[in-house]
Amino acid sequence: MNSLLLLIVGLPILEIAVMIKIGQQIGTFNTIFIIFFTAIVGIYYAKVEGLNTIKSGMVNLYKNKIPFYEILSGASIAIAAILLILPGFISDTIGFFFLIPFTRKIIINLWLKNKYKNHSENENEIIDAEIIEEKKEKDEL
Repeated sequence: MNSLLLLIVGLPILEIAVMIKIGQQIGTFNTIFIIFFTAIVGIYYAKVEGLNTIKSGMVNLYKNKIPFYEILSGASIAIAAILLILPGFISDTIGFFFLIPFTRKIIINLWLKNKYKNHSENENEIIDAEIIEEKKEKDEL
């Protein structure tokens, strides 16, 4: 089965089930309040972290360094903001993991390690080769 389809269908079902269980434990209004509260706090914190990432990226640009980590960090903050806007406890938890600088750095490093794992294995490989040039004879007129 396609994993994207499973995610699109499965995640809302899990979110609804978790909201129902938490609503049974603490009440409907408290559950709704927590969902709105995490969205508001998460968006504010995403704004603060986004501005910090922009400042860090500008410092790297002034030092003539490529702000590679800041670009990935900004993308993960944008993903976190989207997840925090969506109602639900699972998406809020994942969103806060992307938003906290310590966990965001761990997630980015794990993603980069998995993405470029195959490239580093082939990097030290030496290929011996020989160049053979063939000279074509010119036809004399």
